[in-house]
Amino acid sequence: MTFSKTYSVMAKSKKPPEHYVNNQEFLEALENYIAEVKRAATEAGVDLDQLKEWKERPQIPHYIGECFLKMATRLSYRPNFVNYMFKEDMICDGIENCVRYILNFNPEKSKNPFAYFTQIIYFAFLRRISMEKKQLEIKNKILERTDFDEVFDANELDASNWSDYNQIKDNVHSKLRK
Repeated sequence: MTFSKTYSVMAKSKKPPEHYVNNQEFLEALENYIAEVKRAATEAGVDLDQLKEWKERPQIPHYIGECFLKMATRLSYRPNFVNYMFKEDMICDGIENCVRYILNFNPEKSKNPFAYFTQIIYFAFLRRISMEKKQLEIKNKILERTDFDEVFDANELDASNWSDYNQIKDNVHSKLRK
């Protein structure tokens, strides 16, 4: 085999990117899981209207969970989410919401589960950011009402924490002047 033939064979067998989710395979896995849940519910005598509240549902397949993780991780790399310190919490919230609302996906209405669950993850990220901003505001109010020198001892800080310390200190000073 010559170099050009070997190279063309190698180029065709390129593996997909790390966070790639095949939408068609994902759809098939979801359809199979939803059918399995409905079958298990009828065997257990659970009304299909009460399916979402049913606690003994079959376990979600590993592949579907892996797809949720890949989608949430990839979405966290977008420029509007990349610099948050609580990115792991955002990813976990996104996966949790996907698992919570997995039975809301209707394959008869939509053949694009990737878009459906990406939207769920996106709004979970926004809720986490909002919640973290509220917590930061609460921390700032606590610092306002107390003397920040009691909370922080500047002698114990190393060089990596000085910028955080100065930012908090400036924030407290600016709020006290208002």
